Amino acid sequence: MSVVTDAAAWLTDGANWSGERGIPNRVVEHLGYTSLTIAVAAAIAVPLGLYIGHTGRFRGLAISVTGALRALPTLGVLTVFTLLLGIGLGAPILALVVLAVPPLLAGAYSGVESVDPQTVDAARAQGMTEWQILAKVEVPLGLPLVVGGFRAATLQVVATATVAAYVSLGGLGRFIFDGQAVRDYPQMVGGSVVVVVLALLLDGLFAGAQGAAARSARPTRGAGSSHDDTIETATTQTSTT
Repeated sequence: MSVVTDAAAWLTDGANWSGERGIPNRVVEHLGYTSLTIAVAAAIAVPLGLYIGHTGRFRGLAISVTGALRALPTLGVLTVFTLLLGIGLGAPILALVVLAVPPLLAGAYSGVESVDPQTVDAARAQGMTEWQILAKVEVPLGLPLVVGGFRAATLQVVATATVAAYVSLGGLGRFIFDGQAVRDYPQMVGGSVVVVVLALLLDGLFAGAQGAAARSARPTRGAGSSHDDTIETATTQTSTT
């Protein structure tokens, strides 16, 4: 219990909450790495996922690739990229992008595929183009799963971005790696607690966003409403845009 007590003392020590090496600055660095990673991964995975979900093409290949990427050890990938690119921001970001792409890709194509084909056919019968169907029907209705992909990717990256400290960068991993170097276990535990709290806060934010997307995509209707009513509502909404 002494480690827990010492970790609590470390977390409540005002000296650890100020300066360049303080917890707030490390949190900002950690969020910066996370945001950059998600932005790069989303630019790659989301368009591909929407295309796969809309057309049905390359779905088997996408499942195989995402499965293979999930199996890669992040620290090993980071080591390879560091050897190729040298010490710097590029190696850890690329390693984290490899981690973030699978849930983003899966969320995007699963979201589009989850839309009722009858709704898509009804929109197509209204004369909408394939691009309009994707942008105005499939994406809005599949948004909860797309947001879920962002939620999963963000949590994985936040939890794993500590590896940036492995190549002498900042972030919350500094507390873990620096503490390990000098056997400062309270600092290591305290830094881990901050990572967990940050992950829980972000998960709560994304859970709220996912719930809002679900309510928008599937508005509450009377108990007697039918599946046909849902299709009619979606068709009416799309035909007015």
